Amino acid sequence: MSSEYTLDQIPVAGKLPKEELMNLLSSLGEDIDQQGEQLKGEEGVRKDFFLNLFGQKAWIHTGHSFGFLPPSEPGSEFISIRHAGNIEADQNLKNTRIKVTLDRLRVADYPGSGQHLVLFDFYAQNQLPGTIEHLHFTNTYTAREGEQAGIIGYPVFVGLNVGTEGIAFRCFTVNVKNESDEKFLSFLDSDVFKSGLELSKQLQPAIAPLSKMALGISEAIAKRNRNVPVQSFYMGLDFSKISTRARLREGSYIAVQIPETLVTAWDWDEWVFNPSNGQLVHADEPTKLIPYNYIVFGISRYE
Repeated sequence: MSSEYTLDQIPVAGKLPKEELMNLLSSLGEDIDQQGEQLKGEEGVRKDFFLNLFGQKAWIHTGHSFGFLPPSEPGSEFISIRHAGNIEADQNLKNTRIKVTLDRLRVADYPGSGQHLVLFDFYAQNQLPGTIEHLHFTNTYTAREGEQAGIIGYPVFVGLNVGTEGIAFRCFTVNVKNESDEKFLSFLDSDVFKSGLELSKQLQPAIAPLSKMALGISEAIAKRNRNVPVQSFYMGLDFSKISTRARLREGSYIAVQIPETLVTAWDWDEWVFNPSNGQLVHADEPTKLIPYNYIVFGISRYE
């Protein structure tokens, strides 16, 4: 990853030292003492106190599984989801331009409770002749605990250039609880940020300072008191047939935050997309939602 990307140096909640995390959660209103009392046995707190206290929280996990949802015609039939490495790459996307949209941001469980303000940073490399343009798209979205942000088809990168080797993305989310930061971030509602980054086939001088400003905002907010980074992942999409990689084609990509122990056992065949309500649900229990935080972004050919 290029030195242009520095957010991976900021630990998400699941990688924070235990004492620091507990102090941080207390400042967010989490009743650590009460939760701890519920875990005490007859001889005091069990050795696995920390694991029992936070082990079931969706935001504590650092693992991810990546799924792919293909384009479809209107209808009511459930659509199968496949692992992003178990699809055929579209070779026709080489040296073309694509549109990337944010289609879902599910806050199944974030630190604290109630309504969350989520800072979302999306990084990509725009591959131009003879150079690479480093891009950062930053915005904020609100969602209540256990619900999705009210977004669909939100433009992120419009006209992103794809090279012969594919494309790569990094996503980073922060649970913003610092009140002064909440007010400061309101300027991200301006049209400049709402329309996504409009790209071209040539280097655009204005893109670099705008992307650096977006990165600076994300870094500053992530490090501020009471703000908690939650998700951080890298996803490379290429045109190879290597089984352990993810492949690029038009459709929707899903990044779900799950326990490391579940990464090898997670089966995308158990989950489907219900076009009738636009939800990702269990194949056998259509009223059951994925119980973890996830992000869905769409990729389509830019005309």
